Amino acid sequence: MTSEERIRKQKELVESTGCMYDKKGFQPTAGRIIGLLTIMDKEQYTFDEIVEELQISKSSASNALNMLEISNIIEYTTLPGDRKRYFQIKKVDKFTLVDEHRSKLKETRDFLNNVLDLKANKNSGNAILIKDLIDMLNYFLDKFEELKKDYLSQK
Repeated sequence: MTSEERIRKQKELVESTGCMYDKKGFQPTAGRIIGLLTIMDKEQYTFDEIVEELQISKSSASNALNMLEISNIIEYTTLPGDRKRYFQIKKVDKFTLVDEHRSKLKETRDFLNNVLDLKANKNSGNAILIKDLIDMLNYFLDKFEELKKDYLSQK
């Protein structure tokens, strides 16, 4: 694959990332910024470079960057004597994504426990389904720490 082909495919993936994050409730512009900062070989972009690279308005870029900073997804650095901000994906522990999913699974399990507690007939079809879901979530939640330890022992 030539360098030009690789860059073209990276840019296509940036656009796909925008669509993926749009489905998760993010602004499409925010998703495209995440994609740009993650996928492209260049890891830091100035505000103007983001606007130019993604062909977006300055207000759209500003709103998306503010939302991504507040959401703790991106950060910026500055250089001595340079007033520009250089945006990048926030560097986090490698288990952050896994821990976020674990937290969401716990929230879902707790919600289902509350639903089950309020069911009059604990043997109804819905109640049995909810019990099965809770059991499955408990199984997966119990495995998270074990899997993290196994992963680390392989490194």
